[in-house]
Amino acid sequence: MDVPRVAGLIESPHPALVTEKPRAFLTLTAPSFGPVHTRRTTTSGRVIPCRCGGYHHPDDTRLGSPTDPDTYDYIGSVLWQAHAGQLWHRFVIALRRALAGHLGVPSRIFRDVARLSYAKVAEYQRRGLVHFHAVVRVDGPDGPGDPTPRGITADVLRAAITTAAQVAVIATERPDGSALLLGWGAQLDLRQITASNASDVEDGDGAISEARLAGYVAKYATKGTGTTEGTDRPVRDAEHIAYLDVSPHHRRMIEICWQLGGLEQYEALNLRRWAHMLGFRGHFLTKSQRYSTTFRAIRGERRSWRVRHELDQLARDTWGEAGDPIDLDSVTVINDWRLLGVGHSNHAERELAMAIAERNRQQRTTRRETRP
Repeated sequence: MDVPRVAGLIESPHPALVTEKPRAFLTLTAPSFGPVHTRRTTTSGRVIPCRCGGYHHPDDTRLGSPTDPDTYDYIGSVLWQAHAGQLWHRFVIALRRALAGHLGVPSRIFRDVARLSYAKVAEYQRRGLVHFHAVVRVDGPDGPGDPTPRGITADVLRAAITTAAQVAVIATERPDGSALLLGWGAQLDLRQITASNASDVEDGDGAISEARLAGYVAKYATKGTGTTEGTDRPVRDAEHIAYLDVSPHHRRMIEICWQLGGLEQYEALNLRRWAHMLGFRGHFLTKSQRYSTTFRAIRGERRSWRVRHELDQLARDTWGEAGDPIDLDSVTVINDWRLLGVGHSNHAERELAMAIAERNRQQRTTRRETRP
């Protein structure tokens, strides 16, 4: 599968038109909820001391954890995480309004003159909070094949993104009823996408090539599907939290999720269900409707490839060679599926399975700790 096409960097049958449109690659991060252990380096590669006074190895488990857990705002961080998806929605609304302002039209008719297209990937940081990597493009009202309206340039798009990131805010409250405003962090990584096939092109003006960006998107998407800073299964009982194989910092975030999830004012957030994800309730990969090829088309291509591969393998096993390419339109696939059951039949079986899994994890942990 063509990664740049799937990433929306080219768009058949109008690839040249898409590459000429205003496009940007941005990273939105969470704000600070307290000082954490970090490992920064200078341009020459020299490690800068952490605020704790030490020098951390890249694999140091303390990286991302608070330097002072007692003063770290765990409640604020969990509530921000639970609202991250909604905050992105507010950012998109603010971005459309900013672009409409540059065009001199009311925001309510922006869709009639232009279309904002995007794809974003969520990635966990070591401190347990997600940040979003997104590719943003401005199309005409009919989508990728429609030219961008005059007046929307790459500089205008960058200015609109910067403004939207600053004004997008969600108002909520803490458990004691005090107000809490949730917004994006001060760090905004914003780069213009250039039409280049060279994977090593990334100039000093903050531009990034299509080929290099396609690799980034593939890496973030792959990492996002299988990596979190939480645990790999939902938390069913508060007593299980103490036995999870996670860092003390992430265990504390899970505990806060469980505590807040029991309060009526946060019932809509369903925090206990998402405690194992440290409160993040969104999908790792989302896109606007007309950004690029659809997920259904991607699944169809994958399904067709699998069927063709299995038929070719069957031909080799039968005749010793694959033979001519198989026309899938002439193949009839007959399936007979019957649902036999879902999950465990009762509560006792579920508890037994969870106990066995927990024992196995503890045994693996013990072996790692006692390994010479």
